[in-house]
Amino acid sequence: MSPSPGLCCAPIADAPLSEEEAAALSSALRALADPVRLRLLSLIAAHPGGEVCACELVDAVGRSQPTVSHHLKVLHEAGLLDRERRGTWIHYRIAPTRLAEVQRALSPTGSTEAKTA
Repeated sequence: MSPSPGLCCAPIADAPLSEEEAAALSSALRALADPVRLRLLSLIAAHPGGEVCACELVDAVGRSQPTVSHHLKVLHEAGLLDRERRGTWIHYRIAPTRLAEVQRALSPTGSTEAKTA
């Protein structure tokens, strides 16, 4: 099954992924497979206003500035974060479309809606 226009991957449960779909999904999953990157993503998503300056993340994850910058770069290159330079600082925010694509691909029903009991 091919993905809907604008989405990278069909839900895994609907049909086998094509090589292109698997490559697109694996890029994001590799980026998410690191505990520090998952923590950074969650800190940015939970931050009031949904945006965080890179300078605020160093102490929050207890890593050096170069390490945090590397992890943010990986998340950005995977399409999971958007960034904007403001002077000497870079501000990050979640790329909601890409995150929804990953969620949809991994959903058993292909839906991004949470099931309620």
